[in-house]
Amino acid sequence: MTTAFVLSGGGSLGAVQVGMLDALAERDIAPDMLVGTSVGAINAAYIARRGFDRSVVGDLAAIWRGLRRHDVFPLEPLRLAAAAVGRAPSLCSDGALRRLVTSHAGDGRLEELELPVHVIATDVTSGVEVVLSSGDAVQAVMASAAIPAVFPSVHVDGRYLVDGGVSNNAPVSHALSLGADVVYVLPTGFACALDDPPTSPLASAVQALTLLIQQRLIVEVALLASQADIRVLPPLCPLAVSSADFDHTGELIDRARAATGQWLDGGGTGRSHPERFLSLHDHRSDHRHDRSTGG
Repeated sequence: MTTAFVLSGGGSLGAVQVGMLDALAERDIAPDMLVGTSVGAINAAYIARRGFDRSVVGDLAAIWRGLRRHDVFPLEPLRLAAAAVGRAPSLCSDGALRRLVTSHAGDGRLEELELPVHVIATDVTSGVEVVLSSGDAVQAVMASAAIPAVFPSVHVDGRYLVDGGVSNNAPVSHALSLGADVVYVLPTGFACALDDPPTSPLASAVQALTLLIQQRLIVEVALLASQADIRVLPPLCPLAVSSADFDHTGELIDRARAATGQWLDGGGTGRSHPERFLSLHDHRSDHRHDRSTGG
């Protein structure tokens, strides 16, 4: 049996995946391969570089707990002004993100990492999804995480690539085509309980991509659930943390670890229709807190 972990995108909500990974490691559920998109590619590359156990996940959690928005999304007034008049290709420089990715993935090649890892990006000129399984690890992960308009596109093998969430956020189908028999999907979820909509261009862009990601994930899981053993870990709900907010990463890790552990121990992997955890909704008009164990 070949087990794949598929990690979706979702900005700062990538911290949720760290808690999920810890709960899986605690129960000796380990991947034979990893498939990641956007922030999921960053987390996947970190695990692939070092191997999968609770110590490695603990180190990843420590990094996440120390992150702040400027470590990922540096907002510089001059660059914002230049972007507004078309003199800069994106709202943010990718320098801070590149430093973060380098610390995660190292300076090696994808095919040389401890575990097989595949990251998903999007060709910005054609919209075609691109699976990167070899080549420079940093460039591949940077491409997968290059949110359009927020970060510049990344040139890889003659193509200009952007965030994989644009074309295929949680590529379960790729995990299956690569030989996986069991697929654990680690979604970041989305902010379903915000009191107010995002007000900044950055937060609005990241929120919009996160919602797009969720919609694509629902469709893919629903289509493939009857064809393979797909186990979707339930995202946190209700969730009032924006995907551009890095002030609550520790809380997200702890909540996700507890929720995932409870779900696994309660036999969640054997339930049908795993896409039910992913439905788009909000909590403004009622208190639907019974969708998952993450409340």
